[in-house]
Amino acid sequence: QVQLVESGGGLVQAGGSLRLSCTASGSVFIINAMGWYRQAPGKQRELVATCTTSGSTNYADSVKGRFTISRDNVKNTVYLQMNSLKLEDTAVYYCNGKVRVSGYDYWGQGTQVIVSS
Repeated sequence: QVQLVESGGGLVQAGGSLRLSCTASGSVFIINAMGWYRQAPGKQRELVATCTTSGSTNYADSVKGRFTISRDNVKNTVYLQMNSLKLEDTAVYYCNGKVRVSGYDYWGQGTQVIVSS
């Protein structure tokens, strides 16, 4: 079993920056990829960025060049550095951990990010 806890959300002005953190606990060895998804009101959950234990990353086109995902395997923590934030980045951001082979998903409770003009 894996527990994921996010932090770092908040209110930020457009053009500003924010850094999200997600720490995994429990059977962390079973997790291959960790990442971030987001969901805005009235919209479906969408992938933001993912990172495997080997360092392979994947980004949504909408955040490429602005967001950076990183992973500290010692602390079992994944980060999302968000720069040049836009109004459309407003959403609840969820930490995700994907189990090796099976692809089972673990989810955090989410952290709210609000970008204002």
